[in-house]
Amino acid sequence: MTPPEKTASTAPILTLEGARATIRLNRPAEHNRLDPGDLNELRDQLKRIESDVSIRVFLLTGTGARSFCSGYTISALQDMKVGAGPRDATLEEVINQVESLRMPAICCLNGSVYGGGIDLALACDYRIGVSGARMVMPAGTIGLHYYASGMRRYVERMGLAAAKKLFLIGESMDSAEMLRVGFLDELVEPASLKNRTEALAGIIEGNAPAALAGMKRRLNLISQGKYDPDDITAAYRMSLRSADLAEGLAALKEKRKPRFTGR
Repeated sequence: MTPPEKTASTAPILTLEGARATIRLNRPAEHNRLDPGDLNELRDQLKRIESDVSIRVFLLTGTGARSFCSGYTISALQDMKVGAGPRDATLEEVINQVESLRMPAICCLNGSVYGGGIDLALACDYRIGVSGARMVMPAGTIGLHYYASGMRRYVERMGLAAAKKLFLIGESMDSAEMLRVGFLDELVEPASLKNRTEALAGIIEGNAPAALAGMKRRLNLISQGKYDPDDITAAYRMSLRSADLAEGLAALKEKRKPRFTGR
């Protein structure tokens, strides 16, 4: 069998299976870097996922055991243009798409992560990594000032101290420190990554999709300092009248799994 790192590189691969959508970055020989064409492909894949009401959980991972993602192709950085045409997606736009997905997103970090790959993972709601992985942000070492939403995510998810260490010093973090600073929510052995990810995805698939989508969106707004108690109260009151809550209470009483419809 050909090792994953020796297989042909391709654009990201989208797989739809029941209520689950998975995107796998597939350039293992290049540490699953993102080429310019990959951004357009990701943009279209994410639009497809968002528009499919049957999808309840999104998984993001990479091919191979070395790296999850090494970010955007360095050789293409100088070619990036502010205000590119509608057919040309930027890294920031694609990562913002991931963050704004309706359904919960799990990042399954199959290896080390570098540069823009860090922000791609931060845009997900939950991150699982493997022991032995490392994280490096080289922006300062190459003279790149990072974009606005990415810097916001670093501070929101990991705190100012960790963000400054990554951006201003640029030293590598090992997997234990990645967990300590809050980049990772869970750290597992490589052999356990697939099973743990599937277990979490299964839990989310069984939860009420409308309630999850509403709470995810409002939790993100709260973290950005956009707390609107009236909006949250209205969503709470609406959920009290929902078919999903009635089903959830009935299932609890009858000691069975609920069958949520998103209504």
